[in-house]
Amino acid sequence: MSGLQIDALQIDRAGIAMARLTAHIPRGQVLSVMGPSGSGKSTLLAALIGALPPEFTVTGRVSLNGRAVMGLATQDRRIGLLYQDDVLFPHLSVAQNLGFGLRAGGSKAERMARIDSMLARIGLAGYGPRDPATLSGGQRARVALARTLLAEPEALLLDEPFARLDQALRAQIRELVFALAKDLPVILVTHDPEDARAAGGPVVDPMGSPLAL
Repeated sequence: MSGLQIDALQIDRAGIAMARLTAHIPRGQVLSVMGPSGSGKSTLLAALIGALPPEFTVTGRVSLNGRAVMGLATQDRRIGLLYQDDVLFPHLSVAQNLGFGLRAGGSKAERMARIDSMLARIGLAGYGPRDPATLSGGQRARVALARTLLAEPEALLLDEPFARLDQALRAQIRELVFALAKDLPVILVTHDPEDARAAGGPVVDPMGSPLAL
């Protein structure tokens, strides 16, 4: 089955259920997970990429395009994660930051061509040599998104990536993210109903219960 299939996923800590989810997210759909801070939203994403601390217990099955991923290392799952902090490397140029996201293989010229193409797609053509410190918040968010997508993920997780942006910029970056990820299954974690409405897909809480906006 194509897309992201989550079957009876449950994350516990010290015997307490932190998150539960059963869902099928086809390519092109965004599942929004809404809830207040500390409700288990980010814990759910960490479980999906295999980054939970050992005190958590995870049961259930997750497959991506028919491939079981729960037993795989994070880098082998082909699941991208975009945070609310852009986490750009300050000692690298914009192009070098993007190169860090590229999968192995290809000549130097081919890799630079892919970086330049992605910069053009996000509206930052020619910004490769720039120092990340010279970028605006919106530009940094675009670069972080581009780096995530250059890794060629088969699914994308969004951990409140718009939270630090002002309202006008938030809508602009949100539209860009959804447009560039239109062929991927996406899970968006947010506490903002406007984000979930813009995503246009189903909305649940961290325990998997449907929510009405």
